Amino acid sequence: MSRAGGAPATKTFIGLAVGFYLLASLGGMGETLFQTLAQANFLVGEGEWWRLFTPVLLHSSDSITHILFNMWALWVLGPQVERGVGTWPFVGVYLASAGVGGAFMFFLSEPQAVAVGASGAIFGLFGVWLNWAVRRRNTAYGRALLRQIGFLLLLNAALPFIIRNIAWEAHLGGLIAGFVIGELWSRARNETARVAIATAIAALAVVAVLVL
Repeated sequence: MSRAGGAPATKTFIGLAVGFYLLASLGGMGETLFQTLAQANFLVGEGEWWRLFTPVLLHSSDSITHILFNMWALWVLGPQVERGVGTWPFVGVYLASAGVGGAFMFFLSEPQAVAVGASGAIFGLFGVWLNWAVRRRNTAYGRALLRQIGFLLLLNAALPFIIRNIAWEAHLGGLIAGFVIGELWSRARNETARVAIATAIAALAVVAVLVL
């Protein structure tokens, strides 16, 4: 089985991101997409809550590194999570982490801040993996996984100090959302419950932004 075999949602999210990246490279289409889908905090504050989620479709057209790194991370992290919990729960945690990451970006950054990218959603997958590792920390596999994920998280935590304009707020929010969802999933008995948990977290992010 290939790495993404049996992981249709992972392949779909990668395909959408690459497709939108190519569209954004075509003349004035990029500006239109960014104006429509990017998280612009001042527009979120005016009620356009869907912008918490839609930035996962876009990546900076200034450098191909942005989309390459994110899609590589999604290719590595996504399939095993999706095969482990089911396709629809995976879609739920991906979007919920994007939404919570967007909410953190909204609350912790400047009102004029604008963000694009799937990093918040991908850090949600890091969060799920981290929860799995913590729950298995008393086994050799769990300790090895914890060391591996810890190293990757430290590396990513250092990136905002090296590369400008990285939305660390979205990374933090996504990571927390993924960890919490992973913990709640450990108590869920079936796929329907997992979908409901992820949906509730996503809805909570939206409500927090609209109310506060």
